[in-house]
Amino acid sequence: MTKRALISVSDKAGIIEFAQALTAQGWEIISTGGTKTALDNAGVATIAIDDVTGFPEMMDGRVKTLHPKIHGGLLARRDLDSHLEAANQHEIGLIDLVVVNLYPFKETILRPDVTYDLAVENIDIGGPSMLRSAAKNHASVTVVVDPADYAVVLDELKADGEITYATRQRLAAKVFRHTAAYDALVAEYFTAQVGETKPEKLTLTYDLKQPMRYGENPQQDADFYQNALPTAYSIASAKQLNGKELSFNNIRDADAAIRIIRDFKEKPTVVALKHMNPCGIGQADDIETAWDYCYEADPVSIFGGIVVLNRAVDGATAEKMSKIFLEIIIAPNYTAEALAIFQKKANLRVLELPFDAKDASEAEPEYTGVVGGMLVQNQDVVKESPADWQVVTERQPSEQEVTALEFAWKAIKYVKSNGIIITNDHMTLGVGPGQTNRVASVKIAIEQAKDRLDGAVLASDAFFPFADNVEEIAAAGIKAIIQPGGSVRDEEVIAAANKHGIAMVFTGVRHFRH
Repeated sequence: MTKRALISVSDKAGIIEFAQALTAQGWEIISTGGTKTALDNAGVATIAIDDVTGFPEMMDGRVKTLHPKIHGGLLARRDLDSHLEAANQHEIGLIDLVVVNLYPFKETILRPDVTYDLAVENIDIGGPSMLRSAAKNHASVTVVVDPADYAVVLDELKADGEITYATRQRLAAKVFRHTAAYDALVAEYFTAQVGETKPEKLTLTYDLKQPMRYGENPQQDADFYQNALPTAYSIASAKQLNGKELSFNNIRDADAAIRIIRDFKEKPTVVALKHMNPCGIGQADDIETAWDYCYEADPVSIFGGIVVLNRAVDGATAEKMSKIFLEIIIAPNYTAEALAIFQKKANLRVLELPFDAKDASEAEPEYTGVVGGMLVQNQDVVKESPADWQVVTERQPSEQEVTALEFAWKAIKYVKSNGIIITNDHMTLGVGPGQTNRVASVKIAIEQAKDRLDGAVLASDAFFPFADNVEEIAAAGIKAIIQPGGSVRDEEVIAAANKHGIAMVFTGVRHFRH
């Protein structure tokens, strides 16, 4: 019996060569619309879909393959006489191979000029239906959704005259992943259109970007997936200009770094990061000086770290940076001189990132996996104004201290809780991250910042639960503190600050980062 294939594709890459190879092996080809035109123009003999169904395409092509003579040909089980008798009785020809890919819904909604009506018109109905029918009946039918699989199918046909069950099963699994991802994008689009913020079903879809050598540790398997609707300001979308492939830990650290620097917009700023915590932040009127401050903040911890700069990197800055070992450098762009300097280090990962898209990235939710579930939250990108802060002590901060407090408050947001940071008005001086009690974090930050505390201020990501924190800060000579406030012991903490002549500012906003 002559084998029949149904071919209807939006992505026509490789389809003519594939169809020619099928016809050379005696296959008949059913086709429709633009695919049929392309094959006919290439000299490939095809059967029109309406010659199979006995019905013309109608309703602007919305109805053409949704017909028993198509789906019966796809779903009929070859091992059941009743199915074959029904097909024979109703003159339904069996279809052995389906090659379908779908209307470009993703590409459509990414268009800047997309309208709601255009998006709706690009929701494929017949394509997924044929794919699912063929995939369900993979015991008898081969289904191909990805042009990358054309060669696999042809190789098996040439070798054995048929497709193995293992291949049909693998291709069917791929189809169900493909249609699930397609429907997830449609669901995400409609959910956004109707303004639903807490859907009863969470439908997410990602594309494999990079299989990884291992995860957080060598014994952990890992892969890197990118959002199906790519976020421009993300490590997944960054352009790598030099260096080795990014590792699992590289990606997590780099992601943390580009989140931090989003908050530093007005001036050239450099952030150095280790293990998801900032180890140095420097700000100045030019990027070279900002690097100097960032490096001076902690010249020990920056070794082997990740550095992100919010301005173009020039040759002078690159020359200084190249003198120490860094894992990754991220910036909006690089001069030719700077890039040439970095490229002398074969393993140094150099990434270019579109900083002009950083504000849009703030709207993306954060997903955190837990055993048996997923936590979803907005990013901590609340807009704060110093005008809303409250000085709660007798002593008012000086003008220089106000500038330093604003800088410190931006920086503390990204220190792991319990988090403490000490800064002046242009650089970090000491970081106390992730301790199980706040006074321990205070002590770590002070130890790092010692001998550099002239004009320094201190920020805490959450309120001080006890006055002992203020006692430690006062003993170090720090004269200004910024914290959220909100403790039942706020009055004790304020009294301790007043006793030591410390200015204290309450922001009313907590910035836990677990």
